[in-house]
Amino acid sequence: MPMSPEEIAELERLVNKLKFRASQKASDLHDLIEDRLLTDFEEIPAYAEATYAACHKWSEKRKELLKVKSA
Repeated sequence: MPMSPEEIAELERLVNKLKFRASQKASDLHDLIEDRLLTDFEEIPAYAEATYAACHKWSEKRKELLKVKSA
């Protein structure tokens, strides 16, 4: 069943929110590495995992959106 224009718009908003969250996580990781690497390097795996998870969520929803829009 095709999505309504309102549902597509909602999915677009979700994709944009997830992209913003992924960018925030990447920025947090960057700040850790740039500002606190030698003192807080043990935190890198947790930051990297959170960044990966956020990017993965965004990527999956973006694929869904592109599929819906191409249908």
